[in-house]
Amino acid sequence: MKKNNKQALFFCCALLWGLTASTACALESDSEQPITIDSNTATYDDATGTSVYVGNVISVQGSIRVNSDKLVVYFVDGDANKLLFTGNKAKFKQTPSVGSEDITGEAMTGEFYPKKNLLVLIDDATVWQGNATYSSNLIEYDIKTSLVKAGEKASDNKRVHVILKPKTKAEPTAKGSK
Repeated sequence: MKKNNKQALFFCCALLWGLTASTACALESDSEQPITIDSNTATYDDATGTSVYVGNVISVQGSIRVNSDKLVVYFVDGDANKLLFTGNKAKFKQTPSVGSEDITGEAMTGEFYPKKNLLVLIDDATVWQGNATYSSNLIEYDIKTSLVKAGEKASDNKRVHVILKPKTKAEPTAKGSK
């Protein structure tokens, strides 16, 4: 077995054993964490360099968590190059930095490129953070910089819908009350 194939097989076995990464990692270290995957079934095809996970798939890398019905991992030279999430709305969540609000999102299809720190949400996609909501058929999320890009530049008929809610006012505290 070639060295790259052994590395890919080791990677897959490690994933299947459900190694857990710390979920308290901040954004800066997410890309340095291993990707762990739990699912009902898993297959690895050495000839195509792909792993397929089906059934209640939970993928974690640092503070990034994705839930989907199906996940296909594409390997290049033994490294996970692309992760393709599908299902009845694949969902993701990330804590961008310690103390900040989580960024959450969902779409029918998601593509994650670990080396580029890029998550692409396709078809009925929505991303939320704090009081803001972004909806479009295409949303790109840069995991390292927390930059959200929505919409397609080449199309005027596919619109982006954004909702910016005002912050809720804190209830005043009564002086002298216990």
